[in-house]
Amino acid sequence: MSHEQLDNLVRIGQLKVEPTVGTECEGLLRSGIRRLDDAGREELSLESRFDLAYNAAHALALAALRFRGYRSESRYLVFQCLQHTIDLPNEQWRVLDQAHRKRNLAEYEGDVDVDEQLVVALLRVAREVSERVIKLGIS
Repeated sequence: MSHEQLDNLVRIGQLKVEPTVGTECEGLLRSGIRRLDDAGREELSLESRFDLAYNAAHALALAALRFRGYRSESRYLVFQCLQHTIDLPNEQWRVLDQAHRKRNLAEYEGDVDVDEQLVVALLRVAREVSERVIKLGIS
């Protein structure tokens, strides 16, 4: 996989190059998988499941970015980089984009507006991200 696009983001100051730390990647992977498992628990409220699934996806996406040797200050950019870190298809990225917007509305404006369909889609995409990150070889 070419890192040309990621290097372009470094040149414009959106990403930083930072050596991979195996224990950091492993911790992010463990955290993501644990949250993803919890997000699948249907006895939890829909809002809690959304929050767990969103944060699982973010931890897993950050693990992929860190594994490739980059760091970002932007949650949104971490998701955008999935196309380049694990070759995530655009249609799956769009689910994460929608979830990120919903998360920001909930976090910063108190407007929690999630439905079952979004949570199911978010879980599906987060599981795909998890599988692709595991294939990177993070222990």
